[in-house]
Amino acid sequence: MLASTCFSAPPPSSSSPSIPTHLATLCCCFRPPARPPWPRSLLLLGAFPPPTRPLPRASFTDGGGEVELRLDIGKLGIENSRDVFVDVDDTSLLVRAKSDGTLRTLINVKQLFDRIKSSETIWFIDEDQLVVNLKKVEQELKWPDIDESWESLTSGITQLLTGISVHIVGDSTDINEAVAKEIAEGIGYLPVCTSELLESATEKSIDKWLASEGVDSVAEAECVVLESLSSHVRTVVATLGGKQGAASRFDKWQYLHAGFTVWLSVSDASDEASAKEEARRSVSSGNVAYAKADVVVKLGGWDPEYTRAVAQGCLVALKQLTLADKKLAGKKSLYMRLGCRGDWPNIEPPGWDPDSDAPPTNI
Repeated sequence: MLASTCFSAPPPSSSSPSIPTHLATLCCCFRPPARPPWPRSLLLLGAFPPPTRPLPRASFTDGGGEVELRLDIGKLGIENSRDVFVDVDDTSLLVRAKSDGTLRTLINVKQLFDRIKSSETIWFIDEDQLVVNLKKVEQELKWPDIDESWESLTSGITQLLTGISVHIVGDSTDINEAVAKEIAEGIGYLPVCTSELLESATEKSIDKWLASEGVDSVAEAECVVLESLSSHVRTVVATLGGKQGAASRFDKWQYLHAGFTVWLSVSDASDEASAKEEARRSVSSGNVAYAKADVVVKLGGWDPEYTRAVAQGCLVALKQLTLADKKLAGKKSLYMRLGCRGDWPNIEPPGWDPDSDAPPTNI
């Protein structure tokens, strides 16, 4: 479903103060696949016949500066190390072996959990096990597993977020809420929907509120809700989409900056390159307030069935963002502790009054 991904972290620009100093862009060219006209079970049976020998069991351990993968190959009929082929680069691993005269794939990891120093890879046969040792680039990053799967991302991302909340913004309230709830459930954070809080407080629906008082009233009220949530940690907040949402307004981001903000943007782009270029244009032009977000996730379409895949894309982008700037989470925490005074990203010293006429002395 995730046809392509891309990541960029442009340097800060003094000429564009509204643009975040660090931006992760993950382009998810999302096109829901066509459903087969025949039963899926028949398709699977026809496409994947059972192998003549079972695939090897694998065990994985993280040893700090390196990770180790062990494959049980005792029953595969591998005679010596010359029958084993290990292909590795900085982000992927492919292990194949000759068994019964046939070259078989033992494991194919197209996206490792994080980058490795491929030139320092070591592999050897230890009795009935093939051992592959990989040197990590980010030695302090704990790998939950060998690959960048939903399970490993949800387990591993919390060490990078360090409790900082996540805010989901974009034009669609429904998409924001679906993705926020999926992320929250996965990483063990509390899901919060501003629409539900607003409707509970006013005892009327957002639609009726819009009809009676207009978009400005709703946006102001959501900003108050975001202010109350800005001191909370370990939450995933789904914001209102459209003009009634505070995130769609340049002057309502004061409290959104207290968390990592993810902009979900539906795109007409047909491939990774055009989606990435579209994201860059959106950010550099600064024509929409969503461009203030820390992370942009481009979607080529939407289907609730693939909510988890989109949520996984968000976690990938957040992982890349926080690894690119290891001080960002701490800076978010400082901004929150100082009261979200609106001085993001150039945080002023304690005691600074945003309403004073004194010139800024950014720290």
